[in-house]
Amino acid sequence: MLNLMEIPQAPIHPNESVPRDGWKRPLVIPKAGGKPAGHTRTTTFIDCIEDKTSLIDWGKRMVLVGAANQPALLDKARDLNPEDKGDKKKLNALAERALDVSGANDKREKGTYLHKLSEYVDAGQPLPATISDADMEDMMAYMVATAPLTTIAVEQFVVVNELNVGGTFDRLSGYAGPGPDGKHIEGSFISDVKTGSIEYGALKMAAQLAVYSRGEVYDHTRFPVDTDDKKAFAAWKKRAVNAEEAAKAYSPLPPVNQDWGIIIHLPSGEGMCNLYWVDLNIGWAMANLALTIRKARGTRGAMLPFVSYATDEEVASSVQSV
Repeated sequence: MLNLMEIPQAPIHPNESVPRDGWKRPLVIPKAGGKPAGHTRTTTFIDCIEDKTSLIDWGKRMVLVGAANQPALLDKARDLNPEDKGDKKKLNALAERALDVSGANDKREKGTYLHKLSEYVDAGQPLPATISDADMEDMMAYMVATAPLTTIAVEQFVVVNELNVGGTFDRLSGYAGPGPDGKHIEGSFISDVKTGSIEYGALKMAAQLAVYSRGEVYDHTRFPVDTDDKKAFAAWKKRAVNAEEAAKAYSPLPPVNQDWGIIIHLPSGEGMCNLYWVDLNIGWAMANLALTIRKARGTRGAMLPFVSYATDEEVASSVQSV
């Protein structure tokens, strides 16, 4: 198990600690003013366009592996009713524990670890002396692959009000050189570090970066609140902000390319790193498709009760018409 506490933490950017609601959605004052509103996280927003079949099947397999490695989990689950509300929560917790035992969560932790190490590289700081040889090889590969890029911003929280979405991108990178068509291109590009497989999910990644590229920087520190103080937090969530004050929390990104973004693929433990161009016009079309799908989910009236007999009103009406 990784211990992220062994890595000295870089100073937290103020926009990384945006207040969250009970669903972990960032609470943002709309630019037009009003009360704090829950904004869908970018990755959650575009999730509806992804085929999750392989991911679901992988999760099932890992739960079985975890249960086999720790049979006591099966003993605890045996008498629980999957239809009972209270038992559902217990079974969910046991399934999550089985995933953890199987090692399924290790990749997520490793990804967080490598993301943090990459921040040292981009800041030009020496890597911690405690990292392993394999991690050092990964970071050397990262240094070589990202040498053509300059770091403009790291872990920046942005909001796209038209989608009611908020999220944090990994990097805003400067680049000048051959573009995806071989012709010269230069400017600022949204770039994202991926430590897992990128065999699938290109559309989702393109949509994610496209949304970030169209965002505005949001500075929540203009509306401070102690989220650990439940009373103060509850009052803060009910307090409306006028449009003039709300607008001051928003500022544009530096000019950013909205046609192309960059994926930095850094698979853990392989000592390799590759960069890929992603088409943000395709991505933005997918983001708008996600918006359509999400709106469609609220459609009512698709199913009505089946009635096989005449009501009293219908009988009376038919008698009067004879």
